[in-house]
Amino acid sequence: MNCMLVDDDEMSRRLIEDYASRVDFINLVRTFSNPIDALSFLQNQNDDVHLVFLDIEMPEMSGIDFLETSSSKPQVVIISSKEKYALKAFDYSVTDYLLKPITFPRFFKAVSRAYERYNQLRSPFDDDREIFIKKNNTLVRIRYGDILWIEAMENYVIIVTSHERFTIHLTMKSIENQLPSVRFKRVHRSFIVNVGKIETIEDNVISIRSNEVRKAIPIGKSYRESLINELKLIANK
Repeated sequence: MNCMLVDDDEMSRRLIEDYASRVDFINLVRTFSNPIDALSFLQNQNDDVHLVFLDIEMPEMSGIDFLETSSSKPQVVIISSKEKYALKAFDYSVTDYLLKPITFPRFFKAVSRAYERYNQLRSPFDDDREIFIKKNNTLVRIRYGDILWIEAMENYVIIVTSHERFTIHLTMKSIENQLPSVRFKRVHRSFIVNVGKIETIEDNVISIRSNEVRKAIPIGKSYRESLINELKLIANK
């Protein structure tokens, strides 16, 4: 989920930049101290910015004026040192309102809410939807349509695509929560599969095949009935 930050306070910007760097599913594409420059950038991005972290009190243009002026309508998380603007801000359907000083848990709660809304607004079977994962010190963009399956390995998960494998330090539960449940199904305590890549299901084994990649994945006993029922629902849509 692509984000931008608009705040004239340097210390606040540095804090949000640091927090954003810790969250795998957001990508902070630009930071602005001047809201007029930010507004110009946003208007030219069409739908490429999905979330704006927006300060309220800025000298050139207030956050409220920014909301009123912008024709682009990404989600907005307000960051402010004062509560008095909250009611006005929520008139613009902002996703959250963060009071300074902002803690990381509170920041994470806000971006998680935004990410959930972001996923709800997009079709889970759109191959061009994507997830950002952190590999070493780099954010890597992976298209949903490229993911074949995800496999647990102790305290890591391996995301297998049609052309590459990514080993990242996440739990299965964490990666499962970041992906749309309609498309990605937990079929075993150690496996999540992209249902669009299932070729066959025979007995308790899923066969996945894409180009030269083939994989037989076991179905856990406690997952089989739920998986079959959900696949029937998808097939009937």
